[in-house]
Formats: sequence, C-alpha cells, structure tokens
Amino acid sequence: MNKKDKYSASILVIGDEILSGRTQDTNSNQIAKKMTEIGINISDIRVVPDTKEIIIESINELRKKTDYLFTTGGIGPTHDDITAESIASAFGVEININQEAFSILKAYYDEIGSPFNEARQRMAMIPVGATLIDNPISKAPGFKLENVFVFAGIPKIMTSMLENSIKYLDKGKIVLSQSIKVNAVEGDIAKALRLLDSEESELKIGSYPFFNSDVDFGVNVVIKSVDEERLIKSVDKFKEFLNQNSINFDN
Repeated sequence: MNKKDKYSASILVIGDEILSGRTQDTNSNQIAKKMTEIGINISDIRVVPDTKEIIIESINELRKKTDYLFTTGGIGPTHDDITAESIASAFGVEININQEAFSILKAYYDEIGSPFNEARQRMAMIPVGATLIDNPISKAPGFKLENVFVFAGIPKIMTSMLENSIKYLDKGKIVLSQSIKVNAVEGDIAKALRLLDSEESELKIGSYPFFNSDVDFGVNVVIKSVDEERLIKSVDKFKEFLNQNSINFDN
C-alpha cells in the first residue's frame, strides 16, 4: 500500500449474542480509539449475525471500501464460529490446518494438561495465504489476509491481537481536536458552526448536547483537524462568536 496522508478503516462485529443484547460490544470502541491515535479514520462499524452469507457479503463490501477492515468474533472452537471459513470464501481461497497455528495450540494445551481435541483443533483452521496474529493469552491466533484483520471476540484477547497488528498498518496524519463546553442550546450556536464548516472544509465539527439539570445544560462542541494552525484559528474564531453573543463557555 502506497503511503498517504489519510487512511480509513471499518469494523465488522460478528455474533448473534451482540445483536440479541446478551453481550455488549466494547471491541469496536477499543479499536476506534486505537485507530484515532495512529491517524486512521473509522468510517463504518457494522454488527452482523453468525450467518455465513451475510458475513461474506459484508467482508467483501467493507474490505473494498476502506483501507483496512477489522473483524471481531467467531474464531473459537464451537459450531457457530464461522468467521475463518467465511473469510476464506470471501477471498476465494481454501481453508486448511495451519501447521504453525496447530503447533502453537498443541503446545499450549499440552502445557496446561487439557486435551487438544477436535473442537480445539478447529482454531488452527486458517485461510491459505493468511499471516497469523499472536495471541499471548489463550494462544489461539488471529490472522490477517490482505487488508482484513481477524480478531477474537473476547475483549482482553482482542486487545492483545490489536496491539500485535499495529506493525502491519500504515499510519496517517494524527487528527487533533479541541473541545469547548458551551452554556447554551444548539440553536444559539448553529449559525457559527455552519459558517466554520463552510469556510474550512478540512475541519470536522461535532456538537453534542448535554442536560444534567435545569441549570446544568449546554453543548460540547468538538472541532477536529490534522492541521494544528487551522484548528487553533477555527477555535479562536468560534470563541470570538461566543464572546460577541455573550455566550459563556469553558475549555
């Protein structure tokens, strides 16, 4: 991949348990935070069931739409762990026992004195051509195939796989941000935000209302840019508008 200023990524969360509400997804939040730190913009987060056709369709759409795709869930030993085979089908490659993964898993289960049975051996089934991603916690590896990174669904394990994947990623320009807590309602500041947005196309401006009580309410305005000088200039311009209109604010 040629080096460039901006990189995008998408996240595919796989699992019926997420859609049913039985398990809360924290993985996408963790991935998004890490990508923001290294200058990669998350443009799409999607949750899908353990249905092979839907997983394949989503993988093929997202891996072509963004520079990177991260998937979480569905690479364990049970019957509904179908992510690896879905990835293989999406890429049109075979899926076989990966000897490196097999050896890692066998050594781990021998060490802890548990049988390396057929179900556990399923976790060594990896699409042909994939690169393993180390899992120092439970040893069952994740993997990457081209721009698709496949992580476990268990948050602690996912985080370790994510950290071990950073070396494979090209980093973009870091997005800088500044937050201003405005003691007003959105309607009072909408004009200024529209003006900033129209003048500075590279800016990203978010307004997030809050209401804690009848006397504690307002809007948190977040202004973002990869250009520090442009960010400072825009923040100053917004504060000038607030002062001119006698609107209180906090940095």
